[in-house]
Amino acid sequence: MSLEGQAHHNAHLIPISVCRILDANLDRAREGIRIVEEWCRFGLNNAELTDTCKQMRQELGRWHSAQLRSARNTPDDPGVDLTHPREERRESVEQVLQANLCRIEEALRVLEEYGKLYDPDLGRACKQMRYQVYTLESYFLADQRRQTLKQASLYLVTSPSDRLFEVVEAALQGGLTLVQYRDKDADDVTRLNTAQKLKHLCHEYGALFILNDRVDLALAIEADGVHLGQQDVPISFARQLLGAQRIIGRSTTSPEEMRRALAEGADYVGVGPVYATPTKQDKTPAGLDYVRYAAERCPIPWFAIGGIDMNTLPEVFDGGATRVAIVRALMQAEQPTLVTQYFLSQLAWVNRMRRRDEQG
Repeated sequence: MSLEGQAHHNAHLIPISVCRILDANLDRAREGIRIVEEWCRFGLNNAELTDTCKQMRQELGRWHSAQLRSARNTPDDPGVDLTHPREERRESVEQVLQANLCRIEEALRVLEEYGKLYDPDLGRACKQMRYQVYTLESYFLADQRRQTLKQASLYLVTSPSDRLFEVVEAALQGGLTLVQYRDKDADDVTRLNTAQKLKHLCHEYGALFILNDRVDLALAIEADGVHLGQQDVPISFARQLLGAQRIIGRSTTSPEEMRRALAEGADYVGVGPVYATPTKQDKTPAGLDYVRYAAERCPIPWFAIGGIDMNTLPEVFDGGATRVAIVRALMQAEQPTLVTQYFLSQLAWVNRMRRRDEQG
């Protein structure tokens, strides 16, 4: 018996209410997939992801038989007028994608369960598609993180402070999009609780939250990534635990350490310390020569770090830096929002001038 014939046969054996459930969720899943598909096609220009979405949509279309459609009763559907204020507005493409991925996953789960009453093959097909959508969701999350990283020019690395949350939020209000929580001396319970609060704070402002050193804590709180020093675990080990969707950075102090970090698959590197700094008392400054090397050779995002403040910023720019990581200049600032805005405006100006020179 053909799929259409099997559908026709089964539609007469199950309650009309189940047919209505299947009809509604086939519509819901296909509509959600189409919204995601359009972004894969026009937003990402990704033919492979576009085809994945198209194949899922067409597979669901094959199951959407005339018998199921005929069970539809929109005028008497009590759910037609139900809505929620959060559904009336989207602030970004990311929110559109996240909302529709959740919509697809929920619809596929409903189809998987009620589909078993209609045809076991429908349940199995929807189960497989649900896993495909989970994979898509992981891809979009990873892509979103990497796009935010790529666009970030200012990186706040925290130091212990009684004003920690106040300073971080003030910097986020100034436009900061990348924060690393660093505290070498706190106990694990304190680190875990503080990291959890900082992560939620960063995500409220659409910023990435990176945890220093501790892969286990980063995994526990679902941080956006981890930053590793030269004496920390290998990047490959961190990647195995955290997965491909999270960001891994590595501190480097020399061309050799940079080459190693690139070979290991770091998503970004710290370049420094450029100047002497109490944060890295045991490190000899790498100096501006290393900044110049990174400007010429580093193919991934890199952040000049170490002793950078308003006074040293021009020299770092002259060395070729377009991204900087700041500790004391922000953590000890009386007005972190204004200081953040100052750094961001200077970085934006330098990047505009550099692009103009490259184009001219």
